[in-house]
Amino acid sequence: MSPLLSLWRYNSRRFRFPSASLFSTSSTPQPVSLSSPTFTIWGANTGVGKTLVSTGLSISVLSSLQSLLYLKPLQTGFPLDSDSRFVFVKALDHLRLANFANSVVASNQILVASESAKELGGCEHEKVELNGGEGEEVRLECKTLYAWREEVGPHLAAEREGLMAQDEVVREVLGRFLGPGSRDEDGSEWRLVETAGGVASPGPTGTLQCDMYRPFRLPGILVGDGRLGGISSTISAYESLILRGYDVPVVIFEDNGLSNEVALLSYLKKRVPVLVLPPIPKDPSDDLTDWFLESASVFTSLQDELLLFHSRRVERLKDMQKKAMDLFWWPFTQHDLVPENTITVIDSRCAESFSIYKVKDGKEAIISQFDACASWWTQGPDMSLQTELSRDMGYSVSRYGHVMFPENVYEPALNCAELLLDGVGRGWASRVYFSDNGSAAVEIALKMAFRKYVHDHSIVLNSQKGIENASGFKLKVLALNGGYHGDTLGAMEAQSPSAYTGFLQQPWYSGRGIFLEPPTVLFTNGKWELSVPDSLVSEKLNYQTQPSFGILADIFCQTRDSSTIADMYRSYISQRLSQNSVPDQGTCIGALLIEPVIQGAGGMNMIDPLFQRILVSECKKHRIPVIFDEVFTGFWRLGRESAAELLGCYPDIACYAKLMTGGVIPLAATLATEDVFQVFRGNSKLRALLHGHSYSAHALGCTAAAKAVQWFKDPRTNPNLDSNNTQLKELWDWEAISKISSLPNVKRIVAIGTLVAIELEAEGFDTGYASQYATSLIRQLREDGVYMRPLGNVIYLMCGPCTSQDICTHQLNKVYERILALDSEEEEHELDVSNVSTRQCISVY
Repeated sequence: MSPLLSLWRYNSRRFRFPSASLFSTSSTPQPVSLSSPTFTIWGANTGVGKTLVSTGLSISVLSSLQSLLYLKPLQTGFPLDSDSRFVFVKALDHLRLANFANSVVASNQILVASESAKELGGCEHEKVELNGGEGEEVRLECKTLYAWREEVGPHLAAEREGLMAQDEVVREVLGRFLGPGSRDEDGSEWRLVETAGGVASPGPTGTLQCDMYRPFRLPGILVGDGRLGGISSTISAYESLILRGYDVPVVIFEDNGLSNEVALLSYLKKRVPVLVLPPIPKDPSDDLTDWFLESASVFTSLQDELLLFHSRRVERLKDMQKKAMDLFWWPFTQHDLVPENTITVIDSRCAESFSIYKVKDGKEAIISQFDACASWWTQGPDMSLQTELSRDMGYSVSRYGHVMFPENVYEPALNCAELLLDGVGRGWASRVYFSDNGSAAVEIALKMAFRKYVHDHSIVLNSQKGIENASGFKLKVLALNGGYHGDTLGAMEAQSPSAYTGFLQQPWYSGRGIFLEPPTVLFTNGKWELSVPDSLVSEKLNYQTQPSFGILADIFCQTRDSSTIADMYRSYISQRLSQNSVPDQGTCIGALLIEPVIQGAGGMNMIDPLFQRILVSECKKHRIPVIFDEVFTGFWRLGRESAAELLGCYPDIACYAKLMTGGVIPLAATLATEDVFQVFRGNSKLRALLHGHSYSAHALGCTAAAKAVQWFKDPRTNPNLDSNNTQLKELWDWEAISKISSLPNVKRIVAIGTLVAIELEAEGFDTGYASQYATSLIRQLREDGVYMRPLGNVIYLMCGPCTSQDICTHQLNKVYERILALDSEEEEHELDVSNVSTRQCISVY
């Protein structure tokens, strides 16, 4: 220790473990304050001078009369090597020798050390005051969060010394020092987080540090390598950070006489400043005082670059709400109902959550918000899959860019097709037709189905001229009320009249279908119940025989196929088919189109699987091709890889999209049986399916889909799979769901797989898609860190196939508490109204 520091120390005590509350974890990541410049110090490798850069930047910041918090989350080789103490000692030595005019309060603290590290001492909490003039006091706080004795990687040290620090615990502790309210909020304090080793060095659990710290997404200073081979290692480190979504505003490294900065500037296209430090003295007895003085101008430039980056970032985030209102035309949004200050400014995404810019009580921060609508039902990646997708897609675009698909084959498309046929298409499909979105996939499916129907019913007589005597011949779709199959004109024709098909939305809409009113299943007051529409009710079905169900599995049980209700369904469906399919009169039902089990955009209605199973069976008897629209329900969304597994029957054609790519890029696929494919074969191109997209089977999307499909079904990467790897374990807390279902404000719940949907009890015209009933509740939940987007008076939570049960429970409890509070508010309001009415009656009489 420096003799100067020995004289100045006024408080020293043996290390004590902090209170347990400091290390308790929560399911919600800590916010990161934007009021102060905060940066991570990354290294291209071990031994490139990260701590020297931290120290030099600290000196520069303190010299400009700003305070600084230095954090070293992971330290090995302790106490002989203590980076936080190095910064503490050298910064104070420099300020003392420079006759710093202001008062300084500096401290160094080790929060947790392994037993073997504590044996060597060095865990004292050091605190020093330098009394200066009357100027503003400057503070330097240096903290090491975890320390191990052995000078090896943290993963080895943690294992050998018996002090394991889980990733989420390290992030939790670190986050306590980065959030609003934890430090100065006037921008006068900087925060530096110095990592251990290189960018991809493992943390205590073996997770790479560039992945472990990703939820914070702090902008980083990359300390490059000026030695021979340093250009390569610096570029590799830079690319690893960019691949994970980090911002790298500056690269800095020591000059070793090799002019590495020239090559780096050329590679970086001058997008990122590259700063060069003077050579570091090799004499171990050199206290580096002269080197820090010589390097002062470089560190001042570094500080200026970082301040510029920080201010530009914050200003951009501040401006985004207004610019969004001025420039965007959002889908499914009435702009007049969106106040500017309610627009969510998304800085980034990590796994299931957004990181959003938020100003609360005048304090700016980046906070986490759980994406409860899975960004329109597309999202599935956990943090590891997000990184894997980024890497694989980068490889794909570098290898292929885009190549056209017809008459060609390339590995991503072939691999994706094989996985689809062996997964969602197993047991029935033999062909994959790629497109770019769910609506297009549905239109392709309709074309396939209609051709198959025309072929099977001997309507095509001349392939060159098409259908003979086709005038007046009409093909209709059999579908369900409440179904939704996309926004394009053709897909909308195949759905029943709704808010989406009205004259203001689609003046061409005619509804070319027969739309059945389906029975639904709902969870209410702690039990599953069947709701049968009046149009379906038979005299055979009375109150005594209308069932409720104890558990969800009972609803899907195929023993129901021989029940009274099943007979009633068959009779109803058969009658509707006979009434509406009359080939002699030129009207035919050419396809059945349904969303299996759950209707998404129609309000998250759960259709009785028995009804759909019988509907499929009856249509196949009439040789009507069956289409499953699994754009929403496919790929584990409902707990199985395909909703067809839940129904216990297969389609002739099925459509997939959304979750298929993990939600990172649009891609759709229409799968079909070999029989469907064969009717398009012939010696004329006019018999082929003349439909396609410029980006059909694009390599980028197929690569993402292949990765996601495999990831979700592999027990090594998806811990939510059951022991048979055929379905997801229960993700939601059914005790909480039962409580919610019994609240007065809740009409029904649907909970299955990754979905929990809650229909709120609303009266009169305040129901349906245009309802604003849930608006205040949604805004409260967003304040609670749950991003929801309602379907009218239906709100829903949606997680990914890999989301942990703890996260699901945490979000569900937030919803429960808010709905419970909403009920209490309404009861108080009704009581107030009742009291007012009573007083009015008294005054009248």
